[in-house]
Amino acid sequence: MTTESKKPNEPLVTHIYTADPSAHVFNGRIYVYPSHDLEHAGETNDNGDQYAMEDYHVLSMDAPGAPVTDHGQALHLNDIPWASAQLWAPDAASKDGKYYLFFPARDHDGIFRIGVAVSTAPEGPFQPEASYMEGSFSIDPAVYVDDSGLAYMFFGGLWGGQLEKWQEGSFNPEGEGPAPDEAAIGPRAALLSSDMRSFQHEPKEIVILDETGQPLRAGDEERRYFEGPWIHKHEDLYYLSYSTGTTHKLVYAVSGDLYGPYTYQGVILEPVIGWTTHHSIVKFQDKWYLFYHDSSLSGGVNHLRCVKYTELTYNEDGTIVTIKPY
Repeated sequence: MTTESKKPNEPLVTHIYTADPSAHVFNGRIYVYPSHDLEHAGETNDNGDQYAMEDYHVLSMDAPGAPVTDHGQALHLNDIPWASAQLWAPDAASKDGKYYLFFPARDHDGIFRIGVAVSTAPEGPFQPEASYMEGSFSIDPAVYVDDSGLAYMFFGGLWGGQLEKWQEGSFNPEGEGPAPDEAAIGPRAALLSSDMRSFQHEPKEIVILDETGQPLRAGDEERRYFEGPWIHKHEDLYYLSYSTGTTHKLVYAVSGDLYGPYTYQGVILEPVIGWTTHHSIVKFQDKWYLFYHDSSLSGGVNHLRCVKYTELTYNEDGTIVTIKPY
């Protein structure tokens, strides 16, 4: 179905609840890959059980402000042999005429893994691989394709996303994060294989530094990494943006090297209505746009969110102008 055109900071669609938007330009059109929130009366907790998503829809529009098309269900949990629950924030990438949907889900042991599904069209439907990506764990895959066509996946999220339970190299269900005065946990990154279905090396931890060159501390909740990594390149710098989780901000750090280390710079988006903050950044016709979500459509219900967008601008020195969402 196609909805009416939307202005900045308005829900892209209102007939379903959407969150975690990954926006890309394919074939001159903007495609948005969100998660699909469901209404339910289940438990709310730090494990994220309230986020009980079961499928994905793909949204698209000719340009920001144009009417938005919901292309319908692109992938459902029931079609994924290895997955048991919780299709959380996805991302997509294109290579050699195929489109790849990357997504997290719990396996049959309750451990979050990352899977991939393939389509010949950006809107799907997508056919999932029989198993998750070998060596994958945690949540929030975000794929960056460089100018040479190489694809890199950044991923990881704390708490419900289980990232802190992988600090020893294998899953420890009792694993906890570092002490407040210790270095914070960073997202992971890995080069993808040429067929986009596996890692070419063991994922590396990305280090985020403060202004003195020291790693951000776990107790620095205003700046440290929590979840939702996204990579874009502006001028000659890589921008790693992410959610701080507990302090409800989107922030960013920059580096001249894709694998970092990255140096913290500032806030992209101030806190929105709702608990989680998740986003993507995309360039379209020489302008940059931030896609994000809040819980305004549901009146503040944290697990019933809506995707929005707004223009993102830079200062002359390359820093990002902080966005006030309301």
